[in-house]
Amino acid sequence: MREILKSLLLWVALVGVLALALGHGKPPNVLGLFIVSGLAVGSLYALGGIGLVVLYRATGVLNLAAGAIGAVAVMVAWQLVQWGIFAPLAWVMGLALGPMLATAYGRTLASRMAWREPVVKAVASLGFAFVLLGLVSFLWSDDPRKFELPTDKAAVMLLGLRVTVTRLVVVGATIALVIGISAALDSTRIGLQMRALANNRRLSSLIGIPITRVETLAWALSGLIFGFTGLMFGDLVRLDPSVITFLVIPCVAAAIAGRLQSLPDVLMGGLAMGVIESLLTLSDTFKDVRPIAPYVIAALVLLLMNRGRHLTFSGED
Repeated sequence: MREILKSLLLWVALVGVLALALGHGKPPNVLGLFIVSGLAVGSLYALGGIGLVVLYRATGVLNLAAGAIGAVAVMVAWQLVQWGIFAPLAWVMGLALGPMLATAYGRTLASRMAWREPVVKAVASLGFAFVLLGLVSFLWSDDPRKFELPTDKAAVMLLGLRVTVTRLVVVGATIALVIGISAALDSTRIGLQMRALANNRRLSSLIGIPITRVETLAWALSGLIFGFTGLMFGDLVRLDPSVITFLVIPCVAAAIAGRLQSLPDVLMGGLAMGVIESLLTLSDTFKDVRPIAPYVIAALVLLLMNRGRHLTFSGED
């Protein structure tokens, strides 16, 4: 708990300083609008990062196809709605593609590389991402599209700002996932098995942990998170398969901010990255560096939080 509070204070201080610096002279309502928008986008970064960390902790795979899986999910959901399918059913069908695609890859190609180095497994998943992106680009043209949810039209007033229910749903879902998954990893049998598998796959197999079942569950859960992230990104930001595919970049940055281990740090890192990226838009000097902001922030946090420590991303070390 002390570490979580320390991380929270660090993120709040970082965002607060930058908000004061970049928002100096701006009306409070304008500054608040950018912060709210950044929190929504940051929640998407955190969501993707949570999916990456859950999968990495169980399988050792940093799945760079996360964004592509989300892109397929939202494009299929959008297309089904265009064909006249009942909208909630279309959303569920699109969402279901997330765990299906992730599990299919995890049980076929990824399982054959279980004993390879983490970088090999990550690069292989990048190839899968390009396959999915190529398929989506073949099936759908680059015409402008819009993915909408009923919650876009409902809003509440917070501190004088109109905030859509969709944004609140995204932030709430992200926080709920962090709490729920953290509790499951700490207090359930499957959580214990995932942690054991992440620490030492070889020893876990010797003591009888059902590796296939645990890994399948991790792939399916991460795929569900990626699919949900894709649907929300298509609604809140932009329905563009290429843009959604490369959403994995800031999601990886959020995961790195959590050292590929701590879900609360991933949450706080993702939210902070989204807010800071949004605030940089206010600056004529720094607005062009927005794309690299998540990785700069992740690198600084790693340096601050791991002074004097040996940092490794391999569970076998």
